[in-house]
Amino acid sequence: MISRTLPILLMATILSLTANGQARDNSSSQQPFSYQLAPDRVAYPVAFSSPDSAYLTRFREMFGLEGIIAHETTDLGRARALCQWVYFRLEHDGRQTFKSADAFDILHAAQAGQSVQCVEYGLVLATAFNAVGIRARPLYLKAANVQTKASAAGHALAEAWLPDLGKWVMVDAQADIIPMLGPTPLNALELQQALLAHRPDLTVLTSTKARAGSYFRWVKPYLFYFDTVLDNRYGVRKSSAGLMLVPLGARNPTIFQRTARIRNMRYTNSATTFYASPVPMSQLAQSEAVKLQVH
Repeated sequence: MISRTLPILLMATILSLTANGQARDNSSSQQPFSYQLAPDRVAYPVAFSSPDSAYLTRFREMFGLEGIIAHETTDLGRARALCQWVYFRLEHDGRQTFKSADAFDILHAAQAGQSVQCVEYGLVLATAFNAVGIRARPLYLKAANVQTKASAAGHALAEAWLPDLGKWVMVDAQADIIPMLGPTPLNALELQQALLAHRPDLTVLTSTKARAGSYFRWVKPYLFYFDTVLDNRYGVRKSSAGLMLVPLGARNPTIFQRTARIRNMRYTNSATTFYASPVPMSQLAQSEAVKLQVH
């Protein structure tokens, strides 16, 4: 289960931009998008593996992740270090397709010289986060015209729950970027709202020479629909069910790039539901023992 609390920054941002609570049409790409703040009546079970699970222990030890974050004193610092690690491990080529969603397979292929797409960056980064005890999920961004655009209608990355900040944070390892509003790291919805509000204090945290302005111009069209998976366990047979956050008044997309059907997706207009805090780490073992009741 998930805790139904909404971080103060996210709530304040949405409230300030949607004071009238009006639904927006998909065509109004430069207008603020409205979301429901009340949680959905139906709960969406979310599952994570314990970092002590066999799969994540093997991943952590094989790739020396404890050494990667050893000198970091904050969860944000650990997020930056893992983002940089994935950035330098993989080579991007949007024309390449990769059949496996397993992080071991992706990294072994990369070591052999194979390039990957944004999806693989997000999957590897989410695995790395979970392996060091920071719960994370892959996040898929989709443009407003995702159903009719033939290509380049989406982008993939990861969001991590940073315990010492008590919030979800967007981390894009393909670009080596964590979006920031002043000193505060943002999730994808907060970035969407900050861009639409033209916030002057919007910047990025990066370990490389990534440029904030060019990245924000590039990613902005993808910040309309957000979806993720509900079952984030590793090394087990798991559900393929997903959850998509949809602006009020927008259609629920069922097709990706004209031909690919979006399957097993749950849709919500509630920012509170989509960005609910995960269960405490102490309850992970109990959560893993409960089979997801998602059909």
